Amino acid sequence: MKAVVYQGFGSPDILRYQDIDKPTCGDNEVLVKVRAASVNPLDWKVMKGGPFIARLLLGLGKPKIKRPGVDVAGQLEAVGKNVTDLKPGDEVFGTCVGALAEYATSKSAPGMKSALVLKPANVTFEEAASAPVAGLTALQGLRDKGRIQPGQRVLINGAAGGVGTFAVQIAKSFGANVTGVCSTGNVDLVRSIGADRVVDYTQQDFTQGAERYDLILDCVGNHSFSEHRRILNPRGVLVGIGAPADVPMLGLLAGLTGALVLSLFVSQKLAVFMARVNQKDLTTLGELMATGKVKPVIDRRYKLSEAQAAFRYMEAGHARGKVIVTPES
Repeated sequence: MKAVVYQGFGSPDILRYQDIDKPTCGDNEVLVKVRAASVNPLDWKVMKGGPFIARLLLGLGKPKIKRPGVDVAGQLEAVGKNVTDLKPGDEVFGTCVGALAEYATSKSAPGMKSALVLKPANVTFEEAASAPVAGLTALQGLRDKGRIQPGQRVLINGAAGGVGTFAVQIAKSFGANVTGVCSTGNVDLVRSIGADRVVDYTQQDFTQGAERYDLILDCVGNHSFSEHRRILNPRGVLVGIGAPADVPMLGLLAGLTGALVLSLFVSQKLAVFMARVNQKDLTTLGELMATGKVKPVIDRRYKLSEAQAAFRYMEAGHARGKVIVTPES
């Protein structure tokens, strides 16, 4: 089968589109015929090796994971004997390892369900593949960490990105009044997906505005907790999920530690987290898409053989919504 692989850490130039053995399905696995996958910032950061401390997990010399891609949508070709919630022929979406391939496997621990759920019939494979990482991050950040409530004023910083486009729509589905922050070229997009108000960061620093918010979901990380506190209500919450790519890891950790300590002594709170994949929340995303409350924003589409170009575009940091990769056939 055809797949995208890499043998070392580095730029998108290390990616190779080549023939490899088709994976087999273990007892606790399912084999997916990939119909669509999407690229996340985490994918290219892992490919580059991340900060040195991350190499302890990724591999010091050579990467332990040599096939990129996590978000997947496709049709099940085979199901391991210990997997009881899915069957061959099911159209599914969720996460796996090595989604940028014609076939991929998704594993579940014995007695546990897989990281895949049934795809709603009225949701395309491309739409479904765009949802897992970005959608789960937005959903869990707003609902679980931000405790979003109907009628609250919510600000999404980075509203035109992969997580941001999901967050605007999910916040609206909870009945919130949503402000999106984006660049000039994305103002119309963010307004079209439901934002009640849009702030163009090239024209206005949202942390200096007169509006006050109950919840801020920060997908960018370009302002400190202290700056955010100025526009948070007395018991408001800042949920941080993003960080600038050009800031050294030690600087990020120092700033985050200081912010977390400060949040212990003030009424406004800071929460940071990484999304966790589970079938219940994937099903919730599927329902939101099926009912039209969330419509994934797809920026560009690439063929599997064009993976280098897809990663270069994602790495540039200007993607509007999601970047999709599909097999050649």
